[in-house]
Amino acid sequence: MLVDRLWPRGLSKEAAGIDEWAKAVAPSTELRKWFHGGGSVEEFRERYAVELGAEAAVAELERLRGVVSGGPVTLLTAVTDPGGSHAGVLAALLA
Repeated sequence: MLVDRLWPRGLSKEAAGIDEWAKAVAPSTELRKWFHGGGSVEEFRERYAVELGAEAAVAELERLRGVVSGGPVTLLTAVTDPGGSHAGVLAALLA
């Protein structure tokens, strides 16, 4: 399951073999740019939690919990530190 808002460059959807693209629960473009511009991890997590509280994100998280309850799921992301990123937050929420 790809959990980034942006599709990886140079990778076709056919070649990727990814079953799910959960971009509805990925950080917004604004939050991503803020974080890459030098934002702190702690504040990023706080802002991301607010985004995940939005109605559409809550509904998608519930759907994804159903997917996870059916068996193992691998969260895919392009970040270099998944544990300290949105992927780590999502993994904890889906566990």
